[in-house]
Amino acid sequence: MDDLKLIIRKYALDNARKYNGVPNMGAVVGKLIGERPELKANLKALTPEIKNICDEVKVIPVEQQIEELQKLAPELLVEKKVVEEKKLKPLPNAVKGKVVMRLAPSPSGMQHIGHGVVFSLSHLYCREYDGKLILRFEDTNPEEIYEPAYRLTEQDWNWMTDNHIHKVIIQSDRLETYYDYMEKLINKGQSYVCTCSGDLFRNFVMKKQPCPCRDLSIKEQVSRWDKMFVEYEPGQAVVRIKTDINDPNPAMRDWPAMRINHNVHPRTKDKYKVWPLMNFAVAIDDHEMGVTHTIRGKDHMDNAKRQQHIYNFFGWNSPTHSYIGKINFEGVEISKRKIKAAIERGEYDDWDDIRLVTLAAMKRRGFQPGAFHRFAMDMGIGLNDKVVPADDFFKSLEAHNRDIIDPVANRYFFVANPVKLTVKNAPEQTVKLHLHPDYHKRGDRSFNANTEFYVSKDDLNKTKAKKLYRLMDCLNFRKEGKEFIFDSTDYVVYRERGESTLHWLPRDADNVNVEVLMTDKKLIKGLGEIGLKDLKAGDMVQFERFGFCRLDKKEKDKLTFWFAHK
Repeated sequence: MDDLKLIIRKYALDNARKYNGVPNMGAVVGKLIGERPELKANLKALTPEIKNICDEVKVIPVEQQIEELQKLAPELLVEKKVVEEKKLKPLPNAVKGKVVMRLAPSPSGMQHIGHGVVFSLSHLYCREYDGKLILRFEDTNPEEIYEPAYRLTEQDWNWMTDNHIHKVIIQSDRLETYYDYMEKLINKGQSYVCTCSGDLFRNFVMKKQPCPCRDLSIKEQVSRWDKMFVEYEPGQAVVRIKTDINDPNPAMRDWPAMRINHNVHPRTKDKYKVWPLMNFAVAIDDHEMGVTHTIRGKDHMDNAKRQQHIYNFFGWNSPTHSYIGKINFEGVEISKRKIKAAIERGEYDDWDDIRLVTLAAMKRRGFQPGAFHRFAMDMGIGLNDKVVPADDFFKSLEAHNRDIIDPVANRYFFVANPVKLTVKNAPEQTVKLHLHPDYHKRGDRSFNANTEFYVSKDDLNKTKAKKLYRLMDCLNFRKEGKEFIFDSTDYVVYRERGESTLHWLPRDADNVNVEVLMTDKKLIKGLGEIGLKDLKAGDMVQFERFGFCRLDKKEKDKLTFWFAHK
């Protein structure tokens, strides 16, 4: 083999042994050009050769890939420390140990991948600056509340932040506080109770004219405020913040801060009838909780201006706001309202249905918080909107997750849809494999093999007459008529003229019944090796040539895994 082929092969072997035995041709090309930049001009002509070598490598068992790489380029097996870790941009006006930030979900449903990415930035900055992170439920719209979301969202964010939530605040517990502040504003003449219809008020606003309610006496405003609790009905009165009626932005002119809502709240029942709107409650809470910095979507820029009026009226310092552009996830459903409706129709089992992209579902599949953190760090703070196709998002998220779980996930054999295979004249032998190809100190798995095996029905059906096949890390055999005949145990023989590699388990071993739930909710049944019985629910494994899976449930007669990704 000439020098160029050796270079291609070493990078194909190195990439393959890291990623489930299958080399990524693009990654191999990148490494090749990195070592031999002059080859870039001839890349088109080299592509067939690179593909051939990648195809050769992908049929080699991982153990043999590592053995060959050890001989060919042992330096690539030396673990390299990351020289430069990706850093967060500095947080404006941040002082280490003094930063306070908040996550502010609405408990109208469960958290999803969008929240996982955006909210991760606040967690990362609090971690960077030794700050405090508050989880605040913004639940002042009684009709939109999904009561289990309080408990489940808190679980999600304790998981996502490794239990670094400083405190949990629920806005519906704070109605009396909002009332106290509003009374102060009314008595200072900085807010008023408006009984104009919505259409009438909009007409005044567009003409830059005050509505008739604006300049009524404070005594009359206090009387109207009292009537909001005992007399006015929903839609008959709102409390407005007095701003500049000539503000260039009509949305800033005398914006509404409180309204009447008779819907029964899941937590407070019918105790309260007057509820704050988002901007008023947020301004009060951010001040009282000492929030120093916020990260939110750029669609909140106008809301920050509205909230600034409250800060100015009371003479408070406002938080430093940072913004990110909108992330549009293409090809996945993240609307809490739509998911909730689909669950109620029976289209999904629950919020953690494997087909969903809620954090609960992603956690059950085996995604780690760090994968979201790394994706968020890649994205960073910036005002540009992003369209993220589902395939691209998951490709990136899975790569981050693979980096995290690959070192901890031990390898095991799993045979889907098993059928009996008899290899005539096969010798008795003990096959010994490492639990992890890179961490040999973890121990080994041993298989006592003879002539009787279980293999996948699909794999067996694809075998062709006279062709050479290999039971992974075990032996080579040929198909002769209806029989399968032992050829050799030598891998070199197989590499020279072999067709494909099959997963297997000894037929007379104490194998384990295994089910794997796939992301389309298809259930794949099969057999796994006996060592799987030692796992605990929640453990991650890599089924050889199948993918990473998380043990979801252990029962006496079977183990149920959820598929994570390749």
